[in-house]
Amino acid sequence: MTTAASAAARSKAAIPDDEVVVRATGLTKVFKDFWGRPKARAVDNVDFEIRRGEVFGLLGPNGSGKSTTIKLLLGLLYPTKGHITVFGQSPRDVATKARIGYLPEESYLYRFLNPGETLDFFGSLFQIDAPERRRRAEQLIEMVGLNQARTRTVGEFSKGMQRRIGIAQALVNDPDLVILDEPTAGLDPLGCREVKDLILALARRGKTVILSSHLLSDVEDVCDRAVIYYGGRIQAQGPLHQLLAKPDSVRITAPVLSRETTDKVLSLIRAEVGDTVRLENPTQNLESYFLGVVEAARRQAETSGATSGNRVAEYLRGTGEAGGPEAAGQGQSVLERLSRPASTPAEATPEVSTPEPSSTANVLESLVRHQPAVPKESPAATPEPTAAPPAVDLSKANDALSGLLGGKGGPTDRK
Repeated sequence: MTTAASAAARSKAAIPDDEVVVRATGLTKVFKDFWGRPKARAVDNVDFEIRRGEVFGLLGPNGSGKSTTIKLLLGLLYPTKGHITVFGQSPRDVATKARIGYLPEESYLYRFLNPGETLDFFGSLFQIDAPERRRRAEQLIEMVGLNQARTRTVGEFSKGMQRRIGIAQALVNDPDLVILDEPTAGLDPLGCREVKDLILALARRGKTVILSSHLLSDVEDVCDRAVIYYGGRIQAQGPLHQLLAKPDSVRITAPVLSRETTDKVLSLIRAEVGDTVRLENPTQNLESYFLGVVEAARRQAETSGATSGNRVAEYLRGTGEAGGPEAAGQGQSVLERLSRPASTPAEATPEVSTPEPSSTANVLESLVRHQPAVPKESPAATPEPTAAPPAVDLSKANDALSGLLGGKGGPTDRK
């Protein structure tokens, strides 16, 4: 057995079964034509494991087998050979499916429903009761920044806004395994950053996230481990920090040095390695610069588009009490609010003010209040003869109601 194979065997043996969320062994999928002849080997003898609480990347060019692997994970396809389990069960197990949230590459949503109706529909598929569906829908709509568009239908949304509601529907069942296929496609940089923060926070809460994306910078920011497909086979896999490390070079970062000190350091290094040393100022990436500019502008201006910096859905933070986490999260960053412990005590629920009754209701209430009260009769008591109550003059009430309903307000003739 080779060194790499023995190390992989030791690593596999060291992982308890209850920590393995997805396990694929010899996974193979061959598509056949009408006559049963092999047409394409989409996935070819693939082995990998995905552990609880990690972010796992599925990478590869178009047609390399990523989408087929996801469909096998979801139980939409049967493997030709090999085995795949999710939470130790078949992907086709109904109870297993209820623990999975899936965002497809294209969000196929009903275009004539608004965001609240969309989330209510998907929540009903998981048999979530109506009050809980409404509560989660409110939290998710706020979380993905669609408060300003809650009355618009999904068919009117831009691609980025459809992506936002798609992310919300993938989380409506509070899943333990979240599968995201190109989650940041069409999103602005602010939305991309918040989705990545959300992915990291879900992993900290013990949830497992599978990310398939062609935006390698997003994968690099959030993934713990990744596999790279080509031709249906895994060409490389492992922790990202190991895959990306360049052991034949070293980077030294220091504060600004004087010219004399810089020359001394360079002369010492060049004496050992020659003139291959480069001296340059470090730069931040474009995403960090963009977010800084927008954050400064947001303090001075408002926008009618999708908003950012919203509270994360309370039930995704692992708390069951209303009011506390939201109040405790005021003034904190998205990442800080997401990483709050599940045992954070809730604060007092704010009082809900009762709306004032309308003018029509006031008139009716005053009319009823001035009517003589009729005493309730006791079942055992013998009713005593009483005088008939005086007739009530309704002319004033009629005049008031006529004025409220657009009438002339004059007396009404009685026949």
